[in-house]
Amino acid sequence: QVQLAESGGGLVQTGGSLRLSCAASGRTFSNYAMGWFRQAPGKEREFVASISASGRVTYYPEPVKGRFTISRDNAKNTVYLQMNSLKPEDTAVYYCAGRTGAAPSGLRYAYDYWGQGTQVTVSS
Repeated sequence: QVQLAESGGGLVQTGGSLRLSCAASGRTFSNYAMGWFRQAPGKEREFVASISASGRVTYYPEPVKGRFTISRDNAKNTVYLQMNSLKPEDTAVYYCAGRTGAAPSGLRYAYDYWGQGTQVTVSS
């Protein structure tokens, strides 16, 4: 089992930045590709970013490409999401997820482990 705990959410103004962290415990973190997803009220959970187990490959959907950056520190068992140029439509609960396998994925069902989420609110 892998336990994931997100932190770093909060309230920020439009155009601002936040960095989310996800600390992992349990099995060998460096064996897992990691991802971030988000869910706004009344909407489906959507893909935000993914990173390979090694950290060499990243993957983003168009709405966040160029604004969000995912990274990981395998020595600290932590994955990060740097969010810049935030918009009100980025408001959501952000979830960290881990999948058994090295390759990143944008598919929700590909992930085996999930954190509890952290709220991000962007005011206009």
